[in-house]
Amino acid sequence: MNIERKTIKNDAEYLRQVSARVFEDDPIDKYIKMLKDFCKETECYALAANQIGIQKRIIYLKNTTQNIPLENKNYDEEKIIINPVVISKKGKTKYWESCLSCLDFMGLVTRPYEIEILYFDQYGNEHIETFTGFKATILSHELDHLDGVLHIDIAEEIKNMKKKERKEFRKLHPYEIISKEEPVKKIVKI
Repeated sequence: MNIERKTIKNDAEYLRQVSARVFEDDPIDKYIKMLKDFCKETECYALAANQIGIQKRIIYLKNTTQNIPLENKNYDEEKIIINPVVISKKGKTKYWESCLSCLDFMGLVTRPYEIEILYFDQYGNEHIETFTGFKATILSHELDHLDGVLHIDIAEEIKNMKKKERKEFRKLHPYEIISKEEPVKKIVKI
């Protein structure tokens, strides 16, 4: 199966659309297989379904740790998040994010340190889970994709760097936790 990555070069308007909810009659197994197959062959932390042409509210988390290099294609958390709803956010972090959809554009983005979401897994089970630190940053990035927001849209600063340059740059500008306890923002929109 040929899975095509959507990028800002040819698909900016598509990427800025809000993804639709997943329903029981959607081919969920097919979507998950496409996400997994794409991530298996790609160096990425996670992927929102719309990045490969599935305009549905699905996120695939592959590697939400900074301790395991992205080059390790065998590591895969295989976490599926369907129809996520943000319950609350708190704290503040900054990270120089990059994105498969945004080519070589890297942006300095502020994200919450902690994010609590309600979501469904691929079997239809409901979960409420809290993500902290780097995991919260990755999840927040993917949640934005589902709402048609790219990291370059909200970045304080943007740089154009190839992958090797980004890796070196991040050694000098690592993930930064500014606050873990900034007031909780209750969000809940269903």
